[in-house]
Amino acid sequence: MAKHESALKDNTNQREIAKQLGIPRSTLQHWMDRKDSIDAEPEVKAFFESPTGTAFLHRLVVAAQFVITLLGPGSVRLVCEFLELSGLSKFIATSYGSQQKVSVAIEQATVDFGDKETNRMAKDMEPKDITACLDETFHPETCLVSIEPESNYILLETYANGRKGSDWMKAMEDALKGLPVTVVQSSSDYGTGIANYVKNHLGAHHSPDVFHIQYEVVKASSTALASKTKAAQKALESASAAVNRCIDQQVAYESKGSQPGRKPQFDRKIQNALKKEAEELHALEVAILHQKRMQRASGTLLEGFRGLQGRSSVLQIIR
Repeated sequence: MAKHESALKDNTNQREIAKQLGIPRSTLQHWMDRKDSIDAEPEVKAFFESPTGTAFLHRLVVAAQFVITLLGPGSVRLVCEFLELSGLSKFIATSYGSQQKVSVAIEQATVDFGDKETNRMAKDMEPKDITACLDETFHPETCLVSIEPESNYILLETYANGRKGSDWMKAMEDALKGLPVTVVQSSSDYGTGIANYVKNHLGAHHSPDVFHIQYEVVKASSTALASKTKAAQKALESASAAVNRCIDQQVAYESKGSQPGRKPQFDRKIQNALKKEAEELHALEVAILHQKRMQRASGTLLEGFRGLQGRSSVLQIIR
């Protein structure tokens, strides 16, 4: 379009201009009609239709796609919405289909760049022993994931047909190919496939991750402590009911006036019932205290890990 406008300064014949630009005359006419129909200030139209403006627009779209869909959790539809609300839809296609193609191209370019940089930087990397954190996610396809925790470098993120030890072995061998690293330790849950890979294929030390340590600790104690608290609550309710029965019996007896025979020892019965109620109340308080102590201990375990994480140096696995 910029070349067309430059040619118009010297020649107003559309056929000759189209021939000079190497495009059909109908295409040239479409460009002219499109620009005239854009609802924007002349200066804005002139900028975005110029080579500089077009390059800026392309750079802006790539940046929006990269930040929204790759760095952030947004979708292509949010990119479309951004272009619509910014008024840029007057100058660029904002349909889902058109922006989806851009998104796919950017994602593939990012992957290609990562592969090239990994190969380039691995050549100058010193041999290193590393820890690999392993996990499995489902989208619903099985996705095997591994990360080096000191640097947060993603070693592996790939879909697999399964999650057996052999699947993990193949995926990790492909991921570590060309990297001068040796996995000497792994951290994960107790999934059978991961455990099989670490023990039988990798031959490395395995450590449970902090979440599952905390989970197992809580699982082993929370049910028992909760049961004791529940039992203590029921015992207290029963003791309180016994106190009320003794008092009701005394009131009922005395409401009948003087009666033959020895008077029941209501005071002693009530005192014994109150003593039992106090004992059950104390037992309930102790049970609740034990539950709270366990909750604090579990939280301290997690906070201790966070403290270690904060003091660890953040180094890149590939320098």
